[in-house]
Amino acid sequence: MTTCITADRSKALLQIQFHLSCPGNTRLIETSACTCLPVRLTPPPKLPGSPDKTLQPRAQLMRIDSDAAALTVHTALPRRHTPSSAQHGILTRNEAMLTLLDQARLVARSEASILVQGESGTGKELLARFIHQQSERARAPFIALNCSAIPEGLLESELFGHVRGAFSGATGSHPGLFAAAEGGTLFLDEIGDMPVSLQAKLLRVLQERTVRAVGTSHHRPIDVRVISATHRNLEQERACGRFREDLYYRIKVVSLELPPLRERTEDIPLLAEHFVKQIAQRDGKPLSGLSAAALTALCQADWPGNVRQLQNVIEHACALSRGGVISCVGLGARKDETSCPLPNFTEARIRFEHDYLVRLLKLTAGRVSDAARIAARNRTEFYRLLQRHQLDPARFRTGSDPRA
Repeated sequence: MTTCITADRSKALLQIQFHLSCPGNTRLIETSACTCLPVRLTPPPKLPGSPDKTLQPRAQLMRIDSDAAALTVHTALPRRHTPSSAQHGILTRNEAMLTLLDQARLVARSEASILVQGESGTGKELLARFIHQQSERARAPFIALNCSAIPEGLLESELFGHVRGAFSGATGSHPGLFAAAEGGTLFLDEIGDMPVSLQAKLLRVLQERTVRAVGTSHHRPIDVRVISATHRNLEQERACGRFREDLYYRIKVVSLELPPLRERTEDIPLLAEHFVKQIAQRDGKPLSGLSAAALTALCQADWPGNVRQLQNVIEHACALSRGGVISCVGLGARKDETSCPLPNFTEARIRFEHDYLVRLLKLTAGRVSDAARIAARNRTEFYRLLQRHQLDPARFRTGSDPRA
């Protein structure tokens, strides 16, 4: 929205009628002469049809021409999120994800136990960290444990701790992860894989808020919030007797379900470009992103492994790229993983060109003159084709042949 205002240059205080402002607020705006003037924003009028509500500005970008009598103020409407930016590591434009993050912020303020559900690779631990960072426990530790990665015989000791000599091989004491997470959050990933015998002990800890280390009779009070996660259907596991019903209701006070990546197609380009940028910075590679055809191919994929699989595919493509823009050809090695459908005509032509040029260079041992002659193209045009497909003839030379 743009609002025109007038100013008396002899006064330092400018009175502004600004329709998207907060009553009584004061802001500083810069003139083109780099001087700052205090600006008092007058109370806004009520919105039509909503007499008790006013719009609050999300951000204000003000520009003043010091040589003009009229001043122009530019402002942006409030938004619940900045969709293309990372929210504590979570990138999304998807409306369902934005709603989920709103819910996560609300439950973060409570002490309720939370169960995060979703397919493998959807980012359950990332959401748990987000909840921790939004809570009053943010300054305390966040400890994550994958219950399926620890052998049954060691899982109890890992969670609750043990004293020296508690079992064979216990040469020292271990406080346990509940003690390590004191005041903070303990994230139990894949809790659906926890042995039934240990589920009863975990239930007692959650009910009594105390832990007893293996090998001792002493109970120690704890102050830990537990967030659990699983890719399993715990309703079915409970019905089959593989998950305790009482523990199920204890950990599922609040349930949050992450949508799979195939239902977040608008997030795929955002995530893919983010991964490319991240890898380019880490590896020091001159990667500038993905081609439009490559992004289309990624958006059409099924992604059974969700975000983790997408990151793996991008990592693979970046590792094999010499730099520049990653094309469909760069993703071709993982076509089977992305379950990409039949390519469109443009993609098929690009892929054919690349494969054809590679065969020519192999056939001629990297001699561009011979390859151009076979392709019935002049050298200049042939070099342009090689550059477009990021192919270096030197890679195909068997020796230090100087011919090109």
